[in-house]
Amino acid sequence: MAKVSAEAKRNYFDKIKAYKAEVEKMQSQEKAMLTELQKDDTGKAVQRLKLADESLNILSYYLFMNELSVAILGIKNEAYLNDARKACYKALIYLEEIVSNHIDVPFSDYEDRLLEIKSIPVNEKWDLIRKLGFSIQSIEESYGENTKWRWSFVELEARMATVMKNMINLKRIVTDTDPRNDNYQIHTEHVRLAKELMQIAADGYRQKYELSTHRQDDFKIAISYLSSLRRLHIILGESEQSDALKKKIEIWKTKMETDSKNREKKEKQARRLR
Repeated sequence: MAKVSAEAKRNYFDKIKAYKAEVEKMQSQEKAMLTELQKDDTGKAVQRLKLADESLNILSYYLFMNELSVAILGIKNEAYLNDARKACYKALIYLEEIVSNHIDVPFSDYEDRLLEIKSIPVNEKWDLIRKLGFSIQSIEESYGENTKWRWSFVELEARMATVMKNMINLKRIVTDTDPRNDNYQIHTEHVRLAKELMQIAADGYRQKYELSTHRQDDFKIAISYLSSLRRLHIILGESEQSDALKKKIEIWKTKMETDSKNREKKEKQARRLR
């Protein structure tokens, strides 16, 4: 790697000065909003939506400062990439605090949470979800392939899938996706993408189990996403997809149990040889 000149460094720091100041300003606003939430939690869900949006705005500045580093210095700025990743987690946490992080539970377990953001226009909630998805994708692309954070992105994408699913009013899902509904297109796309992301989440955690951790907890999470996806298909009356997922879940559970027994067998054999 070529050495970065002092002039290039000065140029870079001059370029990002204004962006760093903007980030600090937004962080101060975020702290002020959190302080207000602690004093008065009236409308706290709506405030957390704003906080999530602000975190994604901050994230975009971190990514841009990394892009400037690549363009001017010829190297990635790992510090700003890590700050962007942390800002993404923060945005997810704010959203989870609103609609919960439950993967596969009855709608009644978190239904009341949706009432708190009922007044927010459908398109605004959808725009925020899309912004979150774009942010995660942008972070992944900025890190590039073979990053040590590969499995961290599996978690990020899965948590986004959970939030997306939990933002859907499952009691109204059939009505909302009816072509006669004014927001039919948004609701339909929301449901379609939630299904897609839940399948990706299941596959991601299955890969994490197979290629990295071999932890049963990861396999269980993968199966939970399949079960949650199946729940959606059942509500929508999509019996063919539901039946296919039921078989897949049974196969995955059998695989998990077989692996567990094989590991126990190997551990017993290893103990005998000591």
